[in-house]
Amino acid sequence: MPLPEAPTCNPEARDLAYPFRLFAPLICVLTAVPACAADFAIAPTKVTLTGNFARAQLLVTAADGSDATARAAYASSNAGVVAVSPSGQLVAVGNGEATITATLSGVAHEVLVKVEGVVSEPVVDFSIQVMPILAKAGCNAGACHASQYGKGGFKLSVFGYAPDDDYVAIVRDRLGRRVSLADPARSLFLLKPTTAVLHGGGRRLERDSVDYRILERWIANGAPGPKSNAAQVTGLRVIPARRVGGIGLTQQLQVIAKYSDGSERDVTAWARYDSMEEAVLNVSAQGQVRTVGKGQGAVMVRFEGQAQLAQLVVPYAETVDLKDWVENNFIDRLAAAKFRQIGIAPSSLCDDATFLHRAYLDSTGTLPTVEQARTFLDSADPRKREKLIDEMLGLTGDPAKVVHNDDYAAFWALKWSDLLRSNSKMLGEQGMWALHNWLKAAFRDDKPINRFVHDLITARGTTYDNGPANYYMALGNADALAEATSQIFLGVRVQCARCHHHPFEAISRKDHADLMYFFGQLYSKRAPNYGRLGGPPVIVIRSDAGKVPEKILNLPSHAKPANGATDRRIVLADWIVAPDNPYFARNIVNRYVAYLLGRGLVEPIDDMRATNPPSNVELMDALSDDFIKHGYDLKHLIRTIMSSRLYQLSATPTLGNLADSRFYTHYTVKRVAAEPLHDAIDRVTGVPTKFDKVPLGTRAIELPDAQYSDYFLNVFGKPKREAVCECERVSDPNLAQALHTLNSEAIAAKISSPNGRLAALLATKKSCDEIVEELYLASLSRRPTLVEQAECKKLLAEAPNPKSFYEDLMWSLLNSKQFLFVH
Repeated sequence: MPLPEAPTCNPEARDLAYPFRLFAPLICVLTAVPACAADFAIAPTKVTLTGNFARAQLLVTAADGSDATARAAYASSNAGVVAVSPSGQLVAVGNGEATITATLSGVAHEVLVKVEGVVSEPVVDFSIQVMPILAKAGCNAGACHASQYGKGGFKLSVFGYAPDDDYVAIVRDRLGRRVSLADPARSLFLLKPTTAVLHGGGRRLERDSVDYRILERWIANGAPGPKSNAAQVTGLRVIPARRVGGIGLTQQLQVIAKYSDGSERDVTAWARYDSMEEAVLNVSAQGQVRTVGKGQGAVMVRFEGQAQLAQLVVPYAETVDLKDWVENNFIDRLAAAKFRQIGIAPSSLCDDATFLHRAYLDSTGTLPTVEQARTFLDSADPRKREKLIDEMLGLTGDPAKVVHNDDYAAFWALKWSDLLRSNSKMLGEQGMWALHNWLKAAFRDDKPINRFVHDLITARGTTYDNGPANYYMALGNADALAEATSQIFLGVRVQCARCHHHPFEAISRKDHADLMYFFGQLYSKRAPNYGRLGGPPVIVIRSDAGKVPEKILNLPSHAKPANGATDRRIVLADWIVAPDNPYFARNIVNRYVAYLLGRGLVEPIDDMRATNPPSNVELMDALSDDFIKHGYDLKHLIRTIMSSRLYQLSATPTLGNLADSRFYTHYTVKRVAAEPLHDAIDRVTGVPTKFDKVPLGTRAIELPDAQYSDYFLNVFGKPKREAVCECERVSDPNLAQALHTLNSEAIAAKISSPNGRLAALLATKKSCDEIVEELYLASLSRRPTLVEQAECKKLLAEAPNPKSFYEDLMWSLLNSKQFLFVH
């Protein structure tokens, strides 16, 4: 039976309403609702649609909290005013008021809809209406017409970052043959995506859809170009932002865009949706989410350069047994809340020997001596772990116990030297040493990281006398400095914004240019009066100021640089380390969580953005607030993390948390980094390595440069310091590493050296039990088990001579997983 045609003042109303009317039930008189029927909620309860083609998404929530948007039936009281689809999407048809009735399980609720601004010949805005349609269809994606050379001779800008260029490509390129102003329906711009004409990209647009009608009307209006004063999208709101449920949960999303003129628009139909965890959920092009597995996942929602997330959690279990969980500090309280939310129980605590081994390597990059290991393991003090952490970090208050500070300074200077690209190839020998010595002094003196960063960003003067000045020399130009400063200190990657808008963040080319502005005054020259060989580079500041950017990283700055400012970098540095900067503290906290717990709350750890949220948002917030409260003190941050029960968990997973790699239910095993591992082998064998250009006894963690020909360091992933990314250091184990430790002649020579530990032990005439115990304590920070001792005695009796057996034992310990990994 054909549906009756509704009267309308809009000649296009029939075509607009048709796809919705096709499935809409006839308006009928609602019967009485049985008292036992379950009620539901619908939102919004009032809707105003302004202008032709305006749309809005309804959300229906059942009494049990489940999403019932797709299950409800919808009817419009006046299809000439507003039409409604089976998925609850409204579309304006004609001016006036109408009621949308949603029915679920015999219960009905009404939504009052007011439509205004519908005219017979609507004006279509290229930026606000045409560009979003191209983005939704994927036309300006990198795999389609926004690829390097476009497709079929038609090239668009990536994600529509250059609307003026896109307009020219659509309307004027190829003599304007892509649009037909005389007969819009015959435009290739419409025929191709509807596949009325062969299209390599397949069907991208349905004929008679709302988007099709918008594009057709735009061409009929003469295909006007983008307006210079067109309102820009400044933010997105996704509803709901978070859902918790089981496998099979469905949820329709609603997306509201906020514009620079203060207006808001429902853009659910135009937003793009991507699952961030396909093992947990999938999402349709219309924004309907369905969970398919257990865990925590998110939907990334993008629209016109803005991005936002909707998070969904499917617990692994309904309840979690945490009766043995002890909260050492706020980290453990928030970790336990996440365990309950996600439905996973943590592993038990690690033993004392494992903690000792872990704490030394994580805080100082060194192994404990045999005496230090014995003292800790034999102590009956219930607070010995807490006291050990304070001793490692020099926080006991007793100057006599500050014995690890040099190790601490060397280890963390090594970490930051990698990030800051301390490299004689770029800085020269003197510049490299100046930066290295400054870094070691900063960590030795426990300089707050906000002052540390401020000094780096604002450094000037000679690179030989002022170590931080080499930060400029390592990067060399405003472009590289802007990108490195953002990535290292804010955890924000802006490299792609050099050419186009960031695909997953609200970072534009303008933001990239604004950051470059702060380094635009810098240049280097040679210092005078240093003789014929020439002086060191000197970092100086030009006096010109240039145009002041209105924003930094798309966020209002608390302090704007004034035109004519002597050094713009001071303003940038002030903003970066300010307590109200939402990036700085979180970035530093995330890095140190990754260093100590094996994985950052955000991964990759230098990719902090709205569409890459922390696995535990509350923990990230609490750590950042505590870090700021304690004056950006890195030792306080390290102590807080290491003191937590979370840090002290066993690395052995349970059957229940075996698959978890995000929520710290067990300690994440890490391969010992190249330099600490090299030093550990030297310490166990008792034979130091002589490195080039430094005196004998200099440890690998103390090496100032990246330019060393040591095969061991290279095969175990010591970076060349040519990038500011953490990823440059290879942390994953590989076959070459295993083959080297198994077959290395250098390691074998250290083991059998007449000046090494083993030779000294054999000369003392100690018993087998004593020698084996010392080798275990020296390498694994633990005593051998009774079974291991018995096996060693058996093997010793079978060996051709004691020296051969003990050499084989040391070789076995150095190749064991317990030695090669922090566990």
